Amino acid sequence: MSFTLTFRAQLGRKVAFIGFGGMLLTVPPAVAQVTPPASPTPVFPAPAPAPTDTLAADQVGRDQEFATPSVVNQGPSKGIIFHYERMPRFGVASTAKVANLPNYSADAEKNARLIFKGYVPMLNRPHLKLILGFNYEREEFEFHNAPTTYELYDNIEDKGLKTVGAQLAVIRPVNAVNWYIFRIKGELSGDYTSSELNVKDYLRVSSEFLYGWKRSPEFSWGVGVQFGYTFGRFSPYPAILYNRTFNSRWGLEAIFPARVAARYNVSPRSILTAGYTVDGYNYIIKLRDPLERRLGNGQLEPGIKPLRTLELRETEVKLRGRWERELYDFIWLGVEGGYRYNYAFDAFDRTNKDREKIIDSQFDWAPYASLEIFIVPTKGLLGLFGVGR
Repeated sequence: MSFTLTFRAQLGRKVAFIGFGGMLLTVPPAVAQVTPPASPTPVFPAPAPAPTDTLAADQVGRDQEFATPSVVNQGPSKGIIFHYERMPRFGVASTAKVANLPNYSADAEKNARLIFKGYVPMLNRPHLKLILGFNYEREEFEFHNAPTTYELYDNIEDKGLKTVGAQLAVIRPVNAVNWYIFRIKGELSGDYTSSELNVKDYLRVSSEFLYGWKRSPEFSWGVGVQFGYTFGRFSPYPAILYNRTFNSRWGLEAIFPARVAARYNVSPRSILTAGYTVDGYNYIIKLRDPLERRLGNGQLEPGIKPLRTLELRETEVKLRGRWERELYDFIWLGVEGGYRYNYAFDAFDRTNKDREKIIDSQFDWAPYASLEIFIVPTKGLLGLFGVGR
């Protein structure tokens, strides 16, 4: 009788312990230990792709994954951008490179840029993404004591410098590691008005190609070449892409040598960046009055036609800090400030084949500030356009 009570007491304690532990398994102390058979090494599925790798939720968990240049914690993609940038008064000094043109020195009261950009995903598949972009930009100058009697500056102050363009970007993930990007862009840049626009005269074409490796969700890099006007004149130059997230706060994003930025993620809705950018612009300027190129003795240069068109090459380096903050769901605010160093603002002969430099200009260092509102292409917005599947 006592044996039966003791056994029932032990059984009751064992059942009570299993009930408390839920999914836990125990071995009764009265039973001898038995070594379980060796189990095979567990195999875990590959990690799901980062949210920034795709906009299609149904791709998560597929056997085949595709690499992209983006990394975790990067800022959101921009669909539509409204940007305004302003610089206060700064000094301008221009040196003539032809004998019959005077030098010029004064202050620019204002330099401002208004920029509107939009990007539309035409195709968003795991193995291929096509993005169509368009842009409108207007750069304005106001000079002290206008008109300045210096034709170049009077010309661009009256009309402003405009750019209208379109581009197509192809992002091609090859496999789980490799990817490449191809982009081609055409722009109409200059001081034209709608009544005098000639596409052939103002057209500017640029392109780039990058091939890269996605080493992890936090690290992607690539190499390639860009053809464009970043350094004033049309030329090829190498490009190195380096996107890396070091931890939950810090990261680095770069397409060297054009731009480099350190990133600090304050929160999922707030991002700080600091670094530099190199921006290049190339404008066609139509002169109201033909300009003659003369030698030092005052004689016309032999075989040289009077100039009716100038090519303005502008290159600037910006040391900048930027803050991006989500305002509401898909609407973000960007605030930026820093200093601009103007490397060149030079005019070249566009009429004759020798492309001789006519005016060499230098702008003083100047602070600048910009305000930007941009719209993030969320899954819900893309669904309205039937994009993503």
